[in-house]
Amino acid sequence: MAEHDCSWLLGQLRAEGISDPRVLGAIRRVPREHFVPANLASRAYENEALPVDQGQTISQPYVVACMTQALALTGTERVLEIGTGTGYQTAILANLAAEVVSVERIAALADAARRRLTSLGVRNVQLLVGDGSLGAPSGAPYDAIVVTAGGPRVPARLAAQLAISPPGRLIMPVGPRDEQQLLLLSGDPHSRALRRLGPVRFVPLIGNEGWEVSS
Repeated sequence: MAEHDCSWLLGQLRAEGISDPRVLGAIRRVPREHFVPANLASRAYENEALPVDQGQTISQPYVVACMTQALALTGTERVLEIGTGTGYQTAILANLAAEVVSVERIAALADAARRRLTSLGVRNVQLLVGDGSLGAPSGAPYDAIVVTAGGPRVPARLAAQLAISPPGRLIMPVGPRDEQQLLLLSGDPHSRALRRLGPVRFVPLIGNEGWEVSS
């Protein structure tokens, strides 16, 4: 790992309000250069989103850290991730939770992420290929759900997979395809709180409860 570059990135994240030491520790431990294309490895520790295979992106480190910090993971949780991508967010979550179930729509991305995570010794992750907008109901309930693609609304089927006691939390970018608001949903089904964390721009959530491929 480029330790100097990672230290610079950690300083940037702290300056932008990332204060959870567990999240910062996970960012330090997970080598982001393993999750970007080889020709972009020198930019792995820039605080920027980068293009990856299949027309997808690896999220900006600040956004990854912000979403993870908002989940307030303690190490005991079962987490559902929608949108594995390269597996970077997956690896961060795996450092902070007991178990991660991650759903990726594109089989080639899921296969590559599986090899990458295995090579790094990440064992507490189950990778599935399918429509992420429907979640992974066979493994529900989940203590936390993180959606790494933008949808027009929070899918009802995902919210239904949150744990009730103690109440789970879900974080997701919601809004038009070109820009979304990062929303944190928490509480039980009868008294859920909704918190806005700011504007973001994610690739679209494609699926039955997301966007159509052609839309």
